[in-house]
Amino acid sequence: MKRIKNELIELKLLLKSVPILLMVFFYMVVFAMNILANKSIDLGVSWLALDTGIIISWGSFLAMDIIVKHFGPKAATELSILAIFFNLFFSLIFFLASLIPGTWGEAYIPGSENIINNALNNTIGSTWYVILGSTCAFLVASFVNNFSNYGLGLLFRKNPDSKASYFIRSYTSTLLGQFVDNFLFALIVSHVFFGWTMLQCVMCSFTGMLVELLCEAIFSYFGYKITAKMKLNNVGKEYFEFKESLKEGK
Repeated sequence: MKRIKNELIELKLLLKSVPILLMVFFYMVVFAMNILANKSIDLGVSWLALDTGIIISWGSFLAMDIIVKHFGPKAATELSILAIFFNLFFSLIFFLASLIPGTWGEAYIPGSENIINNALNNTIGSTWYVILGSTCAFLVASFVNNFSNYGLGLLFRKNPDSKASYFIRSYTSTLLGQFVDNFLFALIVSHVFFGWTMLQCVMCSFTGMLVELLCEAIFSYFGYKITAKMKLNNVGKEYFEFKESLKEGK
């Protein structure tokens, strides 16, 4: 019971410590990328398939990398799990909204109102297998990203706060995490429910990984600067002091 109480106190201090804009960005990205995953990108080749979630999903890994660097992999994973709960909550809200009788603005086309309205309801409300796939994929990918990022950081004990350390940790963990995220989602959703071949699943995962890594690379410098500023300003002092007191058995 005492351990559970300490974990709750630690989580409360973590939520109090993480910059609010970083948290808002992280949670909005997690929700947005799952909505965007409903739309496939027409690439004109049969062996390659992508969805529009790739245009923003890199942001979740950028946020996790920042959190891992400053607060550690456990904190980043806890916040990732909370992001999943927020995503499920708002997915439920959107689903309920899709059940409310009415017509979407884009459905007012003579003779096609019902078809378009139903399509919009199905898209905004998502389907259980899309939510299941995205939740499972992101949960596993967050573990992979966070702990691989932390593990790589152990290689830079002499200069853990260098640019080289941050970028190598970030890029490598993103490669691993993004591939896992893309592949599990493609396997659970696209392969089972949309008939994608295994080749399409693998190529989607690999190509999406490269695209998302490129996007993160463009913005990773800002991530590095944020972590540097967080350390300079001693962000999370109360959180770290509490964790240290637990180690000392106080």
